[in-house]
Amino acid sequence: GQRPSLLSSDPQGKRGIQGTDAAGAPGRRTSLQEDAQKDAPATEPLGKGEGLVWEEEEGRATLILTFTLRNARKAGLSKTAEVFETFEAGIHHFETRQAKKSKNTTDDLEFFVKCEVDNSYVSVLINSLEKVAEDVKTIREERVPWFPKKIRDLDKCHHLIAKYEPDLDHDHPGYTDPEYRKRRAFFTDLAFNYREREVYRKLNSLYPTHACKQYLDVFQQLEKCCGYQEDSIPQLQDVSRFLKERTGFQLRPAAGLLSPRDFLASLAFRVFQSTQYIRHSSSPMHSPEPDCCHELLGHVPMLADKEFAQFSQAIGLASLGSSDVEIEKLAALYWFTIEFGLCKQNGSIKAYGAGLLSSYGELVYALSNTPEHKPFDPELTAVHPYQDQTFQPVYFVAENFEDATAKLQKYALKIKKPFSLHYDPFTCSIEILNTPQKVKNMLSQMKEELKNLCFALENIS
Repeated sequence: GQRPSLLSSDPQGKRGIQGTDAAGAPGRRTSLQEDAQKDAPATEPLGKGEGLVWEEEEGRATLILTFTLRNARKAGLSKTAEVFETFEAGIHHFETRQAKKSKNTTDDLEFFVKCEVDNSYVSVLINSLEKVAEDVKTIREERVPWFPKKIRDLDKCHHLIAKYEPDLDHDHPGYTDPEYRKRRAFFTDLAFNYREREVYRKLNSLYPTHACKQYLDVFQQLEKCCGYQEDSIPQLQDVSRFLKERTGFQLRPAAGLLSPRDFLASLAFRVFQSTQYIRHSSSPMHSPEPDCCHELLGHVPMLADKEFAQFSQAIGLASLGSSDVEIEKLAALYWFTIEFGLCKQNGSIKAYGAGLLSSYGELVYALSNTPEHKPFDPELTAVHPYQDQTFQPVYFVAENFEDATAKLQKYALKIKKPFSLHYDPFTCSIEILNTPQKVKNMLSQMKEELKNLCFALENIS
């Protein structure tokens, strides 16, 4: 995209003014740069590890600055503009506000500037700026991994974890013979129907005593509205429509297992990536990886609960822009909550994790006295090792979903990022709150919502 530049005739806004300078003297800028570098302290150019900038391609760096100009309306602004012009800085964002400690009222201004400059000019630009402005400060901004900002960007989140069938090598006719594949699909359908009935019947017998109340309430609605029955297979489209009306979540068919970063990113938009294959016939009551039974019987009923949906989205939002190390921790949090979480209800421990609610054997095991039960603490849960090939030796128990969500959001605030994020449910997009004005706009919207709620409360009382 284009990057507008202060006093720039360059349509791309990357290099400032090209050719002759504003005064018409071709060598003037070079002379100013040389003079500034002579006056600057003998330091090496700052790199991304020194807390001020991060490098872009071709040796360019992004720099965020705040400074104050006294009597800005007279000569200060033109001198400051000359500094940015001299070092060919491309201005990404330029904002002014009245200085907090002002003696001349409107004549003293505070500036917020985000600019792009050649990495070799960073130190000397700051030094030059300090000669014409006061309280020059830099704000740290780290390079962060790409993340989707609009729901359509999820099309780019397609990093699959490779899986293969160990009993079907590349010379097998199943890879080339269409008739074989057709016969195989027919027997797969028969096996699917049998396994679905068996799994549904046995798990349904456990739910009244082992599943949490939220799950039981929604499961009845799914039987009534979406064809959840022992002898029928629910359609993903019908189930997705049901979820959308209840909590705003929707199902998105996935070709296989996604990477943790891509999968968690989808949750931020209230999108659940759903697999479409069935577990192996040798183990119908447990699947080491997610399948159709796991998604429909485990995840869907809980995603239709508003508090749980909020908890799920909170993990997704925390993942956006996080480092690989933090993604690994959030994946562990997801594993011990959304997949294998337990909670307290009426003095008993109940299951809400999809991995438990879709596995007869582990559901019985998890609520027995055999495994260890620990209170849910995001700091400890995030670094606890988990087991994906057999039952868990440890399960974490939440007081309730509201408490778990509050703890998770508190944990997410500690994840270091150079900005805060806000999800806009009207546009299904992520807004980056990286300027004071964006935060002010958000506060204004919240004030209007609070007014409406207060008015509604007055009418009720």
